[in-house]
Amino acid sequence: MNFLGKLTIVAGVAFLGIQCIRPALDNPPVTAEIQAPPEVRQILRNSCYNCHSNETSLPWFDRIAPSYWLVVHDVKTARAHLNFSEIGKLPPAAQRGALFEAVNQIQLGDMPLPSYRHVHPDSTVTPEQLAVLKNYLDPFRPSPPADADQTAAVDTQFHNWTTSATPAPTVQPALNGIQFLPDYKNWRTVSTTDRGDNHTMRAILGNDIAIHAIETKQVQPWPDGAAFAKIAWERLSDDKGAVHPGRFIQVEFMIKDKTKYASTAGWGWARWRGTDLKPYGKTADFTGECVSCHLPVRDNDYVYTIPVTGQR
Repeated sequence: MNFLGKLTIVAGVAFLGIQCIRPALDNPPVTAEIQAPPEVRQILRNSCYNCHSNETSLPWFDRIAPSYWLVVHDVKTARAHLNFSEIGKLPPAAQRGALFEAVNQIQLGDMPLPSYRHVHPDSTVTPEQLAVLKNYLDPFRPSPPADADQTAAVDTQFHNWTTSATPAPTVQPALNGIQFLPDYKNWRTVSTTDRGDNHTMRAILGNDIAIHAIETKQVQPWPDGAAFAKIAWERLSDDKGAVHPGRFIQVEFMIKDKTKYASTAGWGWARWRGTDLKPYGKTADFTGECVSCHLPVRDNDYVYTIPVTGQR
């Protein structure tokens, strides 16, 4: 037998051997499927459930190692981030928020993963299906107008928030150790945005380093020390149709330091909720949510914001 023949036999034996190394991939019971219309669930089932649910069904080619090892890792990671078989236990608003993030990643072409779509072309979400998902979220549905007392109350809260003389509460650091930056209210406005699915409005502010980077067009990548604050309020409309910042919801930061925050895409992430500014999350791993949400704009150094200067 020549060398090539022996090599083929060894490779074949090795290939058969690795088939015995099979990490477990179980399908736990479906305890709380997402609460959504049947047409929405059908799109999610076709394009998302194989990774993001407890109903994974692998085709034959995904069961062959070493591909199987990658599939198991991807499914477990996907379920940990978003599991449509268990998300129904969350409040309806939280379910819509999770679906909003999913639709955003679909719209930006990041989900299903391009590598997954290449091997599973039937998982591609068509423009028509994407329209169904977006219509379900109904981003332009107006909220009920607030009465005069509600408007006055939120205007007072917003005035207190913008007044530097208002005493700042004692704020605990984020769970990953990042300290609260109380001076963020004095930063300059970079842009604004909103979330139609939950009727919130947001202002994005930048510190001096971020503003200088915008003015000098040095944002690919952003320089170390650049920081953004994104402040979210409920969006409130009065009886004349004017929009007001309503109840304060949260403030979150992105702080660039490619060395210090190398494990989280070069950015430090932090968030505080409510007027008492309670640190967000249960553990320091909450930053995984932030990186995952910003992954579709990794080519823009993980920043969604387009500065109001018009630079694109």
